[in-house]
Formats: sequence, C-alpha cells, structure tokens
Amino acid sequence: MNDGSSARITADLRAWVESASPGARLPSNRELCARHGAGPVTVQKAVRALTELGLIESRPGVGTFVRPATSARPIDHSWQTSTLGAAPIRTALASSQRPITPGAIALHAGYPDRELLPERLVRSAVTRASRSEAAVRRAPVHGEPELQAWFAGELARTTAAGVQPPRARDVLILSGSQSGLSSVFRAVVGPGRPLLIESPTYWGAILAAAQAGVRLVPLATGPQGPSPEAVGQALRETGARAFYAQPTYANPTGAQWPSEVSQGILDVLRGHHAFLIEDDWAHDLAIDSDPTPVAGHDDSGHVIYLRSPTKSVSPALRVAAVIARGPALERISADRATETMYVSSLLQAAALDVVTQPAWRSHLRRLRQHLRARRDLLAESLREHLPGSHLELLPRGGLNLWLRLPDGADPHALSRATEARGVVIAPGTEWFPAEPSGPYVRLNYSGPDPGRFPEAARILATSLRDTGVQP
Repeated sequence: MNDGSSARITADLRAWVESASPGARLPSNRELCARHGAGPVTVQKAVRALTELGLIESRPGVGTFVRPATSARPIDHSWQTSTLGAAPIRTALASSQRPITPGAIALHAGYPDRELLPERLVRSAVTRASRSEAAVRRAPVHGEPELQAWFAGELARTTAAGVQPPRARDVLILSGSQSGLSSVFRAVVGPGRPLLIESPTYWGAILAAAQAGVRLVPLATGPQGPSPEAVGQALRETGARAFYAQPTYANPTGAQWPSEVSQGILDVLRGHHAFLIEDDWAHDLAIDSDPTPVAGHDDSGHVIYLRSPTKSVSPALRVAAVIARGPALERISADRATETMYVSSLLQAAALDVVTQPAWRSHLRRLRQHLRARRDLLAESLREHLPGSHLELLPRGGLNLWLRLPDGADPHALSRATEARGVVIAPGTEWFPAEPSGPYVRLNYSGPDPGRFPEAARILATSLRDTGVQP
C-alpha cells in the first residue's frame, strides 16, 4: 500500500474521529485493515498521524480512543506580577533581534548576511579545533595566551609613537562584547553611579547599564561625536568617572570621531581622572577610512577597550576581548570570573585560527568592497524615493544608515506599515537613552538581497504616505 493510500485512510479516520463522541474507542488495527483493504503498516501510519495531531490517544493494553476536545480558555499568569515586582529594565526583544517572515526584505538586523562572512575559513577552523586538544581542555581564566597576544597585537598596530603598546597580559578574553559591557559597567562604574553615554548610542549598552544598575547621563552627539567641552561639563556636573562611546563607525549613526575630537576628549578624561569605555565593535567593517582606536593613544589606563570580531567572522564564534591596564583590569576580571568562569577553548581556538590565516586579510578587503557597494545602493535608493528624509552622514564604515524622517513621522507606525508590506526596519527610538531628538530609523545595508534595496525604498515611501507624511 503506497503513501497515497495512507493519506486517504488518514483522511477517512479523521472524519470518523471528528464526528465521534469524546472517549469513543477506535476499531482495532485488524478491523481497520479489513475495513480499508490496507496492510498493518499503512494503518499504523494513519493512526500515528492522528495521534501526532492530538485527535486520539493510545492507552497501552486497553485500546485507542478519541481525545476530548480541549476548550480554549485564557491562562492566568497574573500571580507572577506580584512575585516578580516591577520590571527594572526593558525585557522585550530589540527590533534588530526579532524574527521575520520568509521573503521579507530585512533592513533591521545587526549582523551581516552569510555571504559576507568567511564561511570556508570558519568551517575549516572549527573542524581543526574540534580535532585538537582545545575540544577537551578547560581554558585559562583570562583566555588562551595566543588569542590574548593577537588582540594585543591588533591594538599595537594602531598605537601612536611614544605610547607603550598593550601586552598580552592586559587582555581578558570574553564570550562576546555584550557580556563584557555588563562587567565593565559593574566593576568600573558601579550601581547607582553616573555613566556618560552618547545619545543616540548602541541599544545593548543602554540595556547593559540598566542591568548593572548604572545611572545614564546622555550626551548629544553628531557626525563628529560629542564636543570635548560638553564631556568636561558633564563630568563636572555629575561627578561621573566613566564615559561609554563608540568612536569608530558608531551604532547607529556611523560617526567616526576626528583625531582632534578623540585627543580632546582623552585630555578631558585625564584631567578628571576618568575612564573612556571604548567599544570598537566595527573595527573590521571599514569602508572609506581606517579605524584609529582612541586606546592607541593611551597607556596610562584611562581607556578600557572592547573589541569583538564576531560580525566579521561569524555570529557562531562569539569571542571578544577587553584591554585594560592597572587595577581596572583586575576588577573586571573578578566580575567575569564570577559570571562565566572561562570562555570555551574550542571557540577561542577556532576564532584564532580564522584571524591568523593568510586568507583573513583578503576577506577583509573583499568585505570592504561589498559593504561599500551595498551602502551606496541603499543610500541612493533612499535619496531617490524619500527626498523629504535626510541622511545626516554617509558612514565611512559599519553596517547602518541612520535616516532622519520628515517631521511628524512616527517611526513605530512606519515600522508596522513597512512590515505589512514585507520590509522590516528598526525604529530609532531604541538607540536613545533619553527622549529621541527626532524621528529616526536605522537601516542595515549588510543583510540579504541587496538588489531589493530600491524596492525597499519605494515601500518605505508608500508606507510614509499611508501614515500621513510626505516622503
């Protein structure tokens, strides 16, 4: 008996079950075979299909019966409200994390598309790591020495003349930079203490600060970062001892601090005996300039530097590092030890393998070309179809365009309208630690199907009109 016969028997049995009373007993398999002229295997397949649908249930030694229908009723979870208390932080997924329907144009994501990653390098590295001692060995608490040395060497390449480059022992390996932010905020700032932060800035840093109980002090920032004078004034007025920032290809704006701004802010922080927590998230995502970390101009311990190659290697290899000097590193290390003990040797070995292959530099050169083409195509599409919106900056690196919508636009209403038409965007409100300074959306140009960017821009324009705003 073929599968078509099994499907027919399943349909006949289902019709009988749905008309039978709850608890009614099904005929035996022998009776069903005789009734349908089918073999026992075919009948068993049909019965199993109905069981998986939840229409019947088998009671060993007794028989098979029609299951009672489950009545729809609301489930009361209100008891958890009093037990959990007030929510201290945002608990919903960020727009960049939410899943999408197949076929949608994804402009919301925070990671590059698979075709932009060095997949062959990653697969080979994971295979080699799995066959090595790293697969069964516990890693040192501060990280594998070879990987520590690589991160230190990468920063040393951009260290200014006369500045002592970092050493491997200044490096702490992390299981992703997000967990590192939480530890740095707890260890260096402390619960209830103020932390200066750019506005807008990375939503994950806002979340990590809330989890650490840190009080945020927003600083307005623009295409060239905040002014050193504003940083100094905020330090004096609040007593803050740290400033979190992304000086290179900031998320979401794409801004890169000029050298004079970097030096000016570093001088201000030194004068106030304060820290810069530098998140160099997009170091490998350069397009029209090269990254010049502020940490490369400091050896006195004022800059706590975070870097992760995850976005340029693979989201499956979540490995990052924090580079710090003096007691600050000891405090951060102590916090990480209580949180995660150590980072998997397997992941560290695979990540190190990828970034030390000769083909790694070739991958970065190709990545730069692909990101430039995608950025320019999306920017041109936006200019053509949304002339009333404004790109304040064409970023020289990173993954995102930061689009200012016309006055009166509602980013959340626009997001809902575009998603209904198959385009997923991220409302800009999530990147502001205080009230938004205007209606913005963040658009990622590293996702799949860049050829559909013009279509996406047309849908954005149509959706804006539907919300009552001229694009």
